Formats: sequence, structure tokens, C-alpha cells
Amino acid sequence: MSIKKLTDVASIKYGYAFNSKNFTNDSSYPQIVRIRDIKKGFSKTYYNGEFKDEYIIHRGDLLLGMDGEFNIEPWRSEKALLNQRVCKVEAKEGIDKNYLYFALNIELKKIEKKTSFATVKHLSANVLNNIELKIPNFNEQIKISHILANILKSIDLKEKMTNQLDELIKARFVEMFGDPANPINIWAPEKLEKICILNPKKEKKLENDDLDVSFVPMSAVSEHGAIDTTKVKKYSEVKKGFTYFLENDVLFAKITPCMENGKGAVATGLKNKKGFGSTEFHVLRPIKGKSNPYWLYTLTSFQSFRKLAELNMTGSAGQKRVPIKFLQNYKVVVPPIELQNEFANFVRQVDKSKFENIVYLNKTLSSKILSQIGDVIRD
Repeated sequence: MSIKKLTDVASIKYGYAFNSKNFTNDSSYPQIVRIRDIKKGFSKTYYNGEFKDEYIIHRGDLLLGMDGEFNIEPWRSEKALLNQRVCKVEAKEGIDKNYLYFALNIELKKIEKKTSFATVKHLSANVLNNIELKIPNFNEQIKISHILANILKSIDLKEKMTNQLDELIKARFVEMFGDPANPINIWAPEKLEKICILNPKKEKKLENDDLDVSFVPMSAVSEHGAIDTTKVKKYSEVKKGFTYFLENDVLFAKITPCMENGKGAVATGLKNKKGFGSTEFHVLRPIKGKSNPYWLYTLTSFQSFRKLAELNMTGSAGQKRVPIKFLQNYKVVVPPIELQNEFANFVRQVDKSKFENIVYLNKTLSSKILSQIGDVIRD
């Protein structure tokens, strides 16, 4: 076994800054892959301008997003174009593609954990090029890949079950209140800022520097409403430069691609009922008697809501964010709090099953896979 830099075992092709003026919804043109598309494995954005063949990718190519969470995934759709801040990683001769996928994924997660950002994380080409991987002989690579592929089958099943439970919650929401894009019109519409407090300020009385609070980076919030609040810091460490929230506040990821991917959660299980986290969260605090956090969170999780939020994003490519004005002015039909609470009880019951799946997924990815690889690529 040897230790080699990524550039010794793989070729890296970086994407191009295609002109967004040529982006289109016309599917007769080639797909263009942005960071948010990598996990989905397909894109609904197409490019009608000129391009060089060197930026074409194909089904099965390993793609890595260099902003947000550093996931590497095989492209699951047809021929597409490699956009900026996305790169293709291609195994060189003597390196099993699947082994490269697993080994690199683990090293990227290590980088994420070591890198503390108040905002979104960025992976530089220099850091990527110099990642070191433990490379066993080719036959051992194949053996490890086979073991991990079998584990991924069970992970895929759990992810499908989790997605189905998400859809069950949304179906119940639509049954009770209508789709946010086509609501039941028996209740009066109100601006979101009238039924919850947006990005509330920190209470002045919170002065104890030694108080333990939960610390929630973007990576601690899933696309299924789960939140990991186990990381604890002293108030003195986080009182400046981070987003502040309380138990039962709703977190909404405002930056691309986290927003489009559906990141958000009801903040529960916070240490001392207080939390600090990424500045890339908007916070929606329910108002007693007007809004329930689970109703608010589900509202913000709908694709129709996220799509409208995407259209209102501001900023440059790769750094676009949902402005607070979008949330302030978003109009929603507000059902009585009694119905919101009834819906919340249903969500809590479904969440018990959903979060069991999520816990399984996290444990499998963090420990079971590593234990199967053993000392080959683990520290």
C-alpha cells in the first residue's frame, strides 16, 4: 500500500464559467451541471450557447462540487456540460473508479470537519490537488469497492423510505391547507413577516460567557428536516459572527446550493434551548397563537416555495442567496393555529420513523463504511 496525492491517481477537469444569459429551460439543448445538480444526478437547466467539447461530461463520470458540502457523486443523467465550481475526477490507470469514489469521499468529509466556516465552505484547487489517499493494490481496491457497494444498497433503500415519508407529510399538508402555490382560500392571506419573527435579534440578557449552547454548522442540517445539535460550544466562542436561534425556531438555508437542495429544520434538542450556527441560515421564529414551527418548516420545504425563492436570489454565481425581503413579503394563507397544531402532531409521528432512517444513514456512512475499509484508508 502507498500514499499518493489525488493528482497522482486521478485527472481533474475543472468546469467553465458559462454565461448564464444562455441558460434555458428548453430541454432540446445540453444540460448544464451546477453544484446543486450533483446530488440529484440530473439538471433542469440547459445551455443554448457555444461550448468546447472538453467540458462535456457523460453518465457515470465522478463530479465534485467545490462549494457547500464537498460531495463527490457519479453523474446519473445523459451528456451534460461542466459549469464553474464543479469538477470531474477521473481515475488513472491502475486505480479502481469505485475505490477512488469511496476513498475521496471520506477524505473530503475529514476536510469539512476540520474547516470551520460561519458561511458556506469552499474547496480550493490547491487543497483538492494535494489530498492524500491510501492506495492498496488493484485487487484490494476491487474487494473494498465490492463491500462498500453492498452497503450503499441498504443506504439507498433507507433514503428512498425517507423521501417517501417526506412526501407523506407534504401530502397531509396539501390535504389540510392546499399546496402553497394553490392554497385553500377559506383563510385570509398574510405576509410571512406578520406570522413569524424573521431573523430575531439576540436577547440582551444572554450575558453568561460560560453558558453551553448548541453549535449548528450547515452540514448539521439535512435535506429532510433533521438537525444535529450534539456539538456544544461556550457562548463566548460563538456570540459574535454566527446566527442565533432558540428551541423550536425554524432554520432555512439561504445560500445556493443548500437552499435548492432543501436544507432546513425545526431547531429542537438545543443545549440550554439556545443555538448558534452558520450565517447562511435565515431564522423563522413562530409567534404564539399564530404559527406552529412544524407548519412553518413544511411550508418552506415545498418545491414550489423553494423555486420561487430561487427566482428571487441575489448575488453572483455560486454565491447567490435568498434575501430576507423575499421571506418578509411572501404571502401565505394562514390556517387557524388549532389546525396547524393538529398537523404538527401528525408530523411528529412520521418524524419518528423518518429520523430513525436518518440516524441509520449517518451511522452507516460515518462508522460502518470506515470499519469495512479498516486500516486501508482510515487514519
